[in-house]
Formats: sequence, structure tokens, C-alpha cells
Amino acid sequence: MSYQIKQDGKFKFIEEGNGEPLVLLHGLFGALSNFKDLIDHFKTSYKVVVPMLPLLDMDLLHTSVGGLQKYVSKFIDHRNYSGIHLMGNSLGGHVALVHILKSPQKIKSLILTGSSGLFENGMGDSYPKRGNREYIKNKTQLTFYDPAMATDELVDEVFEITNNRLKVIKIIALAKSAIRNNLGEELKNISQPTCLIWGNNDTITPPFVAHEFHKLIPNSELYFIDKCGHAPMMEVPVEFNKILEGFLSKLKTPAKAL
Repeated sequence: MSYQIKQDGKFKFIEEGNGEPLVLLHGLFGALSNFKDLIDHFKTSYKVVVPMLPLLDMDLLHTSVGGLQKYVSKFIDHRNYSGIHLMGNSLGGHVALVHILKSPQKIKSLILTGSSGLFENGMGDSYPKRGNREYIKNKTQLTFYDPAMATDELVDEVFEITNNRLKVIKIIALAKSAIRNNLGEELKNISQPTCLIWGNNDTITPPFVAHEFHKLIPNSELYFIDKCGHAPMMEVPVEFNKILEGFLSKLKTPAKAL
């Protein structure tokens, strides 16, 4: 991806376009490349912002959903964003949920896709032995409806992370934190318009999870995409962007009459 990674203090991020901020939070094995099609589409009408979450760079004590939320909160304050459309995929969705519950003031809307926070299938009962690339390939393929989406480049990215002992410990810490941090009834306190976009074939946060989010978040809309797994913005970007654009267009502030 050709977007420039900017640095402001301790924060690294992509920021493209102008307008209301659309802040994107990636998941546990996510990367900035996950949002390429989304950035390309929305940068003409929004300020699209992708912070690089320090998933594997925080000290072990703060390697948690709560630790990530504090980082996002500091990033938003440091950059002085407001009227934010906050979107998260997988663990990023969980962080977005915790943030909107703790600091709702600057958030205009919430978008969740394949979010944890209620239920998720992790890497499975046994964590991979380091060096087992085939295992990582199979697990990466499970993220998608179409296994061909798990390119060699993507598998190599995940394999590199899981081949480092300290990174594996931090991944497990984050996964366990996500399971412990079950939001449940708290979700009824979210008042912002919320868009839920889910893959009908998501095996990590299956469709029943989306229905439960829809039931618990008062002002929410739910959309399913067929032949799609856990990362709709990667696997079916055209349909995902169309749904998201429709949702955001309803929230646009009308132009003032002269």
C-alpha cells in the first residue's frame, strides 16, 4: 500500500482525505493493508484515519483490550478529532466498543464488522508450535470464505508474528483479555447510530453474534453479506463499501441554507 505512515509523537497512523474523521481499528492479526479498498473509496469524502495499534509493543501488564482502548483514547485526544465515525474489525471492534462506552463524547457513529466483545472462536484449543507454517496457513484461511484470500504474503505476516515467543505470549494475553472482557448488557448504553456489517460465513464471530449485538445495541442496523467470512472489508470490499456509504450518508450534517 502506497499510503504514507505519519508519525505524531508516539503515534503512527495513516490519514488520508478531508471531512469528518472515519477512524479504522484493525484486529489481532490485522494490518493497515486490511483497509486498502476502504481507504481508497472513502478518502474523497472523509478524513480516513488508521492508527497503528501497538498490539505487540505494549508491556505485558497493559497488553489487553483496556490497554488498547487507552491508547486509542490518547490518540484521538492528541490528534484533536471529533465527530468521529469509529469502525473496528474483530479485536478492533471490541476496542471501539470499550471506547464508546468509556468516552462517547467525540463519537458520532459506530461501525462493527466481525467484532469480538460477546463471543469469538480464537486460534483453537492448542496454540501452534512455532515454526508450523502449514498450521498458520490453515488458520489464516479460516478467516475467509474463500481460502485463496489467505495469500502467501498474508500467511507470511501471521507466521512471522507467531514465530516469536514474546509476540505469541502477547497474542494469547490479548485473546484471553477479549474473552474475559465480555460486554453483554453494557451495550444497551450505546446511544450512537451503529452499523453492523457481517459475513454470513464468519466462523470466528458467527452470525448469531451479530444478531446478539443487534439486539443489545439500541440504535443499530444489521447487514449480512453472503459468501463472506470474518473480514468483509477485505473479502467483499465493493459490497462492504456500498453498505457503509449508505449508512454514513444518512448521518451527514445538512448544508446550511444561505
